Amino acid sequence: MELQVPNPPTPKSITMSHVLVVPYPSRGHINPMMNLSKLLVSHNPNILVTFVVTQEWKTLINSEPKPDNIRLETIPNVSGDNFMKVVEAVMTEMEAPFERLIDRLVQPPPTLIICDAFLFWAVDVGNRRNIPVAAFWTTSTSELWVQFFHIFLQGKHLENGEKIIDYIPANSWIRLTDIPLLDKNNHQILQWAMEACQWILKAQYLLLPSIYELEPQVIDALKSKLKIPIYTIGPNIPYFNLGHKSVHDLNCVNDSSQSYLDWLNLQPYGSVLYISYGSFLSVSRTQMDEIAAALKDSGVRFLWVTRDETQRLKEMCGKMGYVVTWCDQLRVLLHPSIGGYWTHCGWNSVIEGIFSGVPFLTFPIAMDQPMISKIIVEDWKIGWRVKKDDKLDTLVTREEIVVLIRKFMDLDSDLGSDLRKRAKELQLLCQDAIKIGGSSETNINAFLKNIFESGLAHEGSNGSNEGSNGLQAHVAIDNFN
Repeated sequence: MELQVPNPPTPKSITMSHVLVVPYPSRGHINPMMNLSKLLVSHNPNILVTFVVTQEWKTLINSEPKPDNIRLETIPNVSGDNFMKVVEAVMTEMEAPFERLIDRLVQPPPTLIICDAFLFWAVDVGNRRNIPVAAFWTTSTSELWVQFFHIFLQGKHLENGEKIIDYIPANSWIRLTDIPLLDKNNHQILQWAMEACQWILKAQYLLLPSIYELEPQVIDALKSKLKIPIYTIGPNIPYFNLGHKSVHDLNCVNDSSQSYLDWLNLQPYGSVLYISYGSFLSVSRTQMDEIAAALKDSGVRFLWVTRDETQRLKEMCGKMGYVVTWCDQLRVLLHPSIGGYWTHCGWNSVIEGIFSGVPFLTFPIAMDQPMISKIIVEDWKIGWRVKKDDKLDTLVTREEIVVLIRKFMDLDSDLGSDLRKRAKELQLLCQDAIKIGGSSETNINAFLKNIFESGLAHEGSNGSNEGSNGLQAHVAIDNFN
């Protein structure tokens, strides 16, 4: 299969459309929105994207290749001495400099805002300035369903606990205890999340970084209840960087400048466990020590990406694996020596794993990750839990880990074979979605057609739009009830 991004004809009436893209300032939010930006301009060269980041991110993003019609603009950094303070700064300090930036961007003036759906203030800015807004939801559609219909609309009746709710109609369930937003320690984030749900209804479009075939029931249910255009436009991962190479060609790459790839090239097919916990949150030092000791005792080959204490962990892990601070994750996951992926269950990472056709060991750390773990294990059936449950503070011992990863990496076992067969089936669904005529490629074109044919103009006055969007909220509530 060739992985390529088509370039359909551009409507003759369009000269230059100026799209502002505003991500939450962290790697897991910036990456998918940059990938979306690249996809949009590849479909239509008459789109200019201004990608708005805080100053600390400009140097990092500038080092990555991107088309000429994606330009970076910065607003001042936000900071805090802990996670909650940083989130608070994002929610309270970014709006004003973002508006000042819009005032400067007059050639050409902005005609669309694509914002992280959590940044509800960006929707407000667009509405006040008569600029259409597309809210980009950054995780699974199932998480949106839970946040909107089970927390936003019924939040006064929910408490963290063992109660089970049907979060996808007639299809699946989740325990309230698996929703970290309901934990009392996350009360402020929950309030912002609920405000974001309210403002989603005041956006003109909703973009989902999923693949329709992965979450069809919840996507259909969401479309039936929210009366704004909804587009599934995933996977928002850098698959287009593969160019016209096939997956087989990519697997055969031998990049001598990256030693971890050299090492992977020497390993047997499907023999390496890839381990990564994302770019921000991590596990406790005690848990890291248990994992390192288990890797040494298990005899399983592994490639472990860890930001902290790399040298100490190298010494603890033994000689069967490789420990690095960074790698080209998609390239690694597509490598034929990779037989499984131990992940924190961040949505971007999970989609890369599905695109690569590997089974998962799930190890959620925070926020939406327990739910994504549940989807992987119980709904998609392409992985196992490292923990017996998804409680975030559970310590898994080295003895438990040794037994699990030996069993998981046994390619000849019936259980392992079933996991890998199902993972390859989902890989095919994912890769079919981006082909010409596939669900995601069709949705990208439909989204572009919609915004172009509307003239990228917000219909009616601010007051009438607020009334319309308020009506949508009531319709959603009535449909749910």
